[in-house]
Amino acid sequence: MDGFFKFSERGTSLRTEIISGLTTFMTMAYIIFVNPSILASEGTGLSASGIIFATCVAAAAASIAMGVAANFPLALASGLGLNAVVAYTLILGLGLPWQTAMAAIVVEGLLITVLVLTNLREAVLNAVPLSLKFAIAVGIGLFIAFIGLKNSGIVVSNETNYLALGDLTSGPVLLAVFGLAVTLSLVARGIRGGLLIGIAVTGIAGMISGVVPLPQQVVDFNFDTSTVGGGILAVPDVLQLTLLPVIFALFMTDFFDTMGTMIAVAQEGDLLEDDGTVPNTKRILLVDSLAAVGGGAMGASSVTSYVESGSGVAEGGRTGFSSVVVGLLFLLALPFAPLIAVFGGAVPIAGPEGGELFVSPVTAPALVVVGFLMMTSVRFIPWDRFDEAIPAFLTILTLPLTFNIAYGIGFGFISYVLIKLARGRPGEVHPLLYGVAALFMLAFVEPALQSLFS
Repeated sequence: MDGFFKFSERGTSLRTEIISGLTTFMTMAYIIFVNPSILASEGTGLSASGIIFATCVAAAAASIAMGVAANFPLALASGLGLNAVVAYTLILGLGLPWQTAMAAIVVEGLLITVLVLTNLREAVLNAVPLSLKFAIAVGIGLFIAFIGLKNSGIVVSNETNYLALGDLTSGPVLLAVFGLAVTLSLVARGIRGGLLIGIAVTGIAGMISGVVPLPQQVVDFNFDTSTVGGGILAVPDVLQLTLLPVIFALFMTDFFDTMGTMIAVAQEGDLLEDDGTVPNTKRILLVDSLAAVGGGAMGASSVTSYVESGSGVAEGGRTGFSSVVVGLLFLLALPFAPLIAVFGGAVPIAGPEGGELFVSPVTAPALVVVGFLMMTSVRFIPWDRFDEAIPAFLTILTLPLTFNIAYGIGFGFISYVLIKLARGRPGEVHPLLYGVAALFMLAFVEPALQSLFS
């Protein structure tokens, strides 16, 4: 195992990789419960139990494949945002059957796979300058921290100021603050497994205080496979011109989300080569693209690389065995979903304008700490060179504030090309970057063009 996964070569051990995998799983296990809450919304025709099965199996297969084929500590599961597009845009908005919506995921995954096999996706990745690669890592760090604050209820939406401080008298929010204090203390002291210990301590404290509900049952072996295969059978139905804009939007998001996540995880784990490239890039991208196809085929929406993998890397994970552990835990989660809900599930709190919010006070603090750890690469950006620093700044700024990794990367790419042209240095821009920036500009203006010609 040491020889296959290169534990010694990468300065890690079996124990460290197991802890890394456990930590990553605990910070992304929420998808087991969030995915069905979105995809199985009223009117979609999808069952919650079927989505839980599809989510766990698709994530397990993709994560294990990433670990074995690419030996990279990157876990995969159904992507947030992409599942919302499937549920609210394709099914409820356009009125497509859920099988056709999943087929759209299959098609965009196949398109990305073709680009990987022709080396175009890797070429685009290698065309990105180092300053933007570091900026992407920093931006994703802020994004993760923002998600952690949002999922904890410490930060909530506000009609006047967009964002505001949450209700610190609420039990779940107080539990998240407690968890953040515990986790930060453990990490600051350099205690190995600090993130995982913090999650465990927070979960136990939540159960003792009654904030986190005790599981109603421990094991449930009633699996629902009703969504499996529906996306494959409906592929012919999705091959129509009216769906091209939607497939293109899914394609752009999937294409660049993974790129940013991969760079961020590699940077956090000190796995970047001297020239800023990621080892085994083609294998990583191939597994990721095929995972999207598999997610659509299973009925779990697009399966993509998870930024939460950074939590495991922060615990010392450096090899693909960490991803294998995550995959096995997703399989183990199938019968133990009621128990995992205690740690990865959500609990309700009062919303700022009435209504109800759902927060995950047990795992959210870990995401805030991971955001800090990933943001430290900001020191590698050449801030004294404005033509490099300004695009990096825009990437860091827009990535979390638009709540979209691909949008942040798009702002960075477009501004990099424009500033280099303004400085009279077109030769410093890789030719592929011109094309990618143009595609992002097209993606940004496409909604306006649609409304103009509709």
